[in-house]
Amino acid sequence: MKKIHMVDLKGQYNGIKDVVNPSIQEVIETASFINGPKVHEFQKNLENYLGVKHVIPCANGTDALQIAMMGLGLKPGDEVITADFTFAATVEVIALLNLTPVLVDVNEDDFNINIDAIKSAITPKTKAIVPVHLFGQCANMEAIMEIAREHNLYVIEDNAQAIGANYTYADGTKVKVGTIGDVGATSFFPSKNLGCYGDGGAIFTNNDELAHTIRGIVNHGMYVRYHHDVVGVNSRLDSIQAAVLDAKLPHLDNYCKSRREAADKYDKAFETVSNIETPYRYGTEDNHVFHQYTLKVKGVDRDALAKHLNENGIPCGVYYPIPLHKQKAYADDRYNEDDFKVTNQLVQEVISLPMHTELDDEQIAYITSTVIKFVNG
Repeated sequence: MKKIHMVDLKGQYNGIKDVVNPSIQEVIETASFINGPKVHEFQKNLENYLGVKHVIPCANGTDALQIAMMGLGLKPGDEVITADFTFAATVEVIALLNLTPVLVDVNEDDFNINIDAIKSAITPKTKAIVPVHLFGQCANMEAIMEIAREHNLYVIEDNAQAIGANYTYADGTKVKVGTIGDVGATSFFPSKNLGCYGDGGAIFTNNDELAHTIRGIVNHGMYVRYHHDVVGVNSRLDSIQAAVLDAKLPHLDNYCKSRREAADKYDKAFETVSNIETPYRYGTEDNHVFHQYTLKVKGVDRDALAKHLNENGIPCGVYYPIPLHKQKAYADDRYNEDDFKVTNQLVQEVISLPMHTELDDEQIAYITSTVIKFVNG
């Protein structure tokens, strides 16, 4: 059996190196390392793939979130509602801009932001909602957009984990996740479903005026060289990373399909194990792209299971072990533990198994049998 990786980037590379290598070499030979043709080619191709008017590449996914908020003109003290159960980058940028993060609980089934919790958290100071499409499954965007319209709020989609997923409206209309709100942000960190070989990110919007503002922000606030019209940052996707991403983009749907197929096999193996809950899926199959395959284990020592897997050559992850509202950097006396019952439970139960495009049946059989033997004692 091949060595098991949490994400097998080398194996994936071996399947596409005949395309990736010449693309990188072209950038080197032309020496167009910053804002070169490859960046613009990737931008246009991603716009076409997503069906969105504007893609603005940037240096990483955290920058993408921060720049999206800067572009919307949010001011210090404005309240921004987001999920308590997610990676810190989402709340980090809110705090960096001197906005007020308002953390709320998530759903027990799909781990995404809870609609009723959003409604309860809205105050006159609320200006935006940041749904996180966690682990590759879209949040309930139809309900979120309805709340936003009712209260005149911005919606910033944190799409770092769900690029390639489709959201299906009640009337059957499909759109790509990340293109529904006022603005979307994504990460191209190497382990993402569409990942580069370094850091990278992008911002999506259908708003022409907002896109123009953001294009200035990512480049020191310049539209004309040495003319600084807005306060900006230095956040650009370099041409080598764009070349890698453009080579991988045509494979994204197949990558997501491979992940779903691996998830199906995991589901099948665990279906009779009563104290394992497999990832919940709602809506159509293409709503979930399985950036992570995350179990909930009931009546099981999760940390002991993680240790057992590692000892048997199976990498795993706990995403996330501490709620954001309990993190030292984001603790706030406003928070009531009764408002985070789901998140407080999830951090004790979740464990993510290897999930990537190169998983084979032998590896999945070994992973699942090792989990089941431990869980069943």
